[in-house]
Amino acid sequence: MAGDPSSYPERGRPDPEALLAAANKARRGRLKVFLGMAPGVGKTYEMLRAARRRKAEGLDVLVGVVETHGRRETESLLRGLDVLPRRPVDSRGRSYLEFDLDAALERRPRLLLVDEYAHSNAPGSRHPKRWQDVEEILAAGIDVWTTLNVQHLESLVDVVLRITGARQRETVPDSALARADDIELIDITPDELRERMAAGKVYVPETARLASENFFRIENLTALRELALRRAAQTVDDQLVAAMREKGVEGPWAAGERILVLAGGDGMAAGLVRAGRRLSDMMMDAPWTVAHVERPDRPPPPEAAAARTREALKLAEQLGGSTVVLTGTDVVATVMAWARRNNVTQIVIGKSKDSRWRELTGRSLAAALLREARGQAIHVVTGAGGEGTSEPSAPKPRRFDWPAYLTGGGFVAAASLVAWALDTAFDRVELGMIYLAAVLAAGVMHGLRPALAAATAAFLVYNYFFLAPRYSLAIGSPTDVLTLIVFWAVALATGGLAGRVRDQALGSQRRAASVTSLLAASRTLSAASGKAAVAQALAEQAAAASGARAVVFLPVDGELAPAAGAPDMQSPWVDLGTAPMAAARWAWEKGEPAGAGTGTLPQAAWTFWPLEGLGARAGVAGIEAGALAGGSDEERLLLALLDQGAVALQRAELAAGAVEAEALRRSDRFRNALLNSISHDLRTPLTTVLGAATTLIDYGEKLAPPARADLAVGIKEEAERLNGYVANLLDMTRIEGGGLKLRTDWIDVRDVLAAAADRVTRRLEGRVLVRDFPETLSLVQADPSLLEQVAVNILENAIAYSPAGARIEVAAYEDRAHVVISIEDEGRGIPPADLLRVFEKFRRLQDPSDRSPNASQGVGLGLAIAKGFVEAMGGRIAAASPIHDGKGTRMLISLPKGVPTPHHLL
Repeated sequence: MAGDPSSYPERGRPDPEALLAAANKARRGRLKVFLGMAPGVGKTYEMLRAARRRKAEGLDVLVGVVETHGRRETESLLRGLDVLPRRPVDSRGRSYLEFDLDAALERRPRLLLVDEYAHSNAPGSRHPKRWQDVEEILAAGIDVWTTLNVQHLESLVDVVLRITGARQRETVPDSALARADDIELIDITPDELRERMAAGKVYVPETARLASENFFRIENLTALRELALRRAAQTVDDQLVAAMREKGVEGPWAAGERILVLAGGDGMAAGLVRAGRRLSDMMMDAPWTVAHVERPDRPPPPEAAAARTREALKLAEQLGGSTVVLTGTDVVATVMAWARRNNVTQIVIGKSKDSRWRELTGRSLAAALLREARGQAIHVVTGAGGEGTSEPSAPKPRRFDWPAYLTGGGFVAAASLVAWALDTAFDRVELGMIYLAAVLAAGVMHGLRPALAAATAAFLVYNYFFLAPRYSLAIGSPTDVLTLIVFWAVALATGGLAGRVRDQALGSQRRAASVTSLLAASRTLSAASGKAAVAQALAEQAAAASGARAVVFLPVDGELAPAAGAPDMQSPWVDLGTAPMAAARWAWEKGEPAGAGTGTLPQAAWTFWPLEGLGARAGVAGIEAGALAGGSDEERLLLALLDQGAVALQRAELAAGAVEAEALRRSDRFRNALLNSISHDLRTPLTTVLGAATTLIDYGEKLAPPARADLAVGIKEEAERLNGYVANLLDMTRIEGGGLKLRTDWIDVRDVLAAAADRVTRRLEGRVLVRDFPETLSLVQADPSLLEQVAVNILENAIAYSPAGARIEVAAYEDRAHVVISIEDEGRGIPPADLLRVFEKFRRLQDPSDRSPNASQGVGLGLAIAKGFVEAMGGRIAAASPIHDGKGTRMLISLPKGVPTPHHLL
């Protein structure tokens, strides 16, 4: 984590990030957690009592799920409250009654009670954990009250295991509790809880006896009680800090202790971190942070100092503290600004043995912090022995920058030539300004030391050649001494400023390079489609950022599998070896870095980091060992890239899941519609055929010839009708499966329409079919059989939705580029809202029972097939309704001509 005090709001002004967080929280429901140390303390009882009071005040309260565990006192409090019925879930041959999330969201009460926050839902539920159900409810704007025992917090599982010997299987992430708006601690003494157990108010007597001898021992309950009190206090303290930031109130408010340890690159860094840990322990496990301040106006620290800083920050994380890297030119202002914004009450700093001069001149960090502190306690840790500085062995000789000094000498030589020319041409010239310009140029270009050398050379040359007595280094007047002092002053000022500006420029370049790299990586990862492409892009970006080989592993069926590598690593996992693979699996399973430079499998030749997405682990990324120094800017850049890659991988997975879910949804919709259509529409002709055939078989000889003929005709007609339905289904399958093959030829659509009209003539049943064709019509290139089927489908649809005696018109005409087919009926028409959907599969204007009793009932595929066939032939189809007197429908089919017809020939 990094911070820049220039980005902090002014004193007394609210923190923009806190305001944004509050605004986001305002759109959610409020979460209240009734926290206890163990089962039986009365969390559910107290929650129900408070809920009854809220209901008496007129609030809409709904009990989503409450576990009474057979306690009569708790069950009595449910009377008078609305209780949501539970949803049965069948899994592995057993039936479970679970919280009905969808019913709760549909009911939308003002307050919902959801007991047992850490409960694991039955397999097949939408979310595996109940706290995830609660998150969805809160996102819908519904307030939730819930209960939780402290041993179910994820971060305390190992602690509770050591205390009680029992491992908790149902856990809640600490971040879920941190999002709670209110926490009410339900606290009773261990003796009182054991008395309640003995009285049978928690468990049945035999179970209570066993529990008292194991989990519910006095020492266990006392430790769990302390954990609950501490966690409640910590959550309240976090809420206090958030409220202070939101209101712009500056700290510290000593409602709870917060410790800040300042660590530099000297030998005291590790000792300061341990001192901070000890101070946290003395203050009842107070939150503590180790901070390092980077100054952009100073050159980067030596590698040894940077390494000590990185080790100190790593040690702080290992000891349970948090870390922050601050950036600012003024160390004191930077530290105090961060301390005030985070309600720090204790500041720990180190004091080395060689800081006496800084104290006398008022430049000691401890003295400056004491002057600026407003309510914070300053703890000064003094170094012992050789802690103050690093080991002096084998100092590296400073490299002499000959080009910089030669450049300064060149400026002085050039100034001398100019001065010589001016001195020869004019009588009185202030030549010192020329040399002053040379000193200024040397300082701006090369910093302090070359500027001082140039100032000395300039004074000597100026004194030797141009000051009396000439050609002598003797100083002739006191003003010459002043000239030397001015030269040196200018050299000091310009050299120091130039060095500071150059360091700031280098720092800005490094930061700009990091931002550019992150932006490029973000664009690359965003452009990648699919998890494989994202993994490859992430491996390439990580390899470029680290300058070493990089690998990415993704989970496949719960096991890590190779996904990508760079550079030039088509099979990077082959060369990794046993130790690196073990480190990669550890990073995946535990969610912790593993491998070289970490505390797990440090002998491995690779370092692996888990790719933590938003709420889930997306994979593992590895970098070859030795490429990056721990805690360096390069490592921070790499970790930022990995965070982006994890989110991109999760986004790709969600996108793939969404596509699959959409495909399944459409498939289910198609399947359901098909089954409904078959069950309703195919059953009728099958029943008719079966009944007629059975009658002929059983009574054929007894029936009169006209009756037998009528039954045979009925069988034939219904079989043809059934054959049409099956043909439609097959046609739709060909269209959607891409198996439709066209057999195009130059055709006259009038012949095709005439053949289609003849096919439906016997189905008209009193309706009038009118043909309106021109004498001549241009030929079009189309499949005649498919076009005929299109016309038949539209005509059958017109017959089905037209009353007896209605007029159905089939017409054809042409414009300059198209031949147009028009089929018009006098039916009830299509509502405007359904015009765009009339060509969808299984789409009907109304239920079959509402249609004409004499019309054939189809499966709702006719117009969808017509649209597919027409578009396959390069044409277009559209519907218009109503066309006259609020009734009627006109279907228009437009087929392109091979050659447009000139206007004068139409």
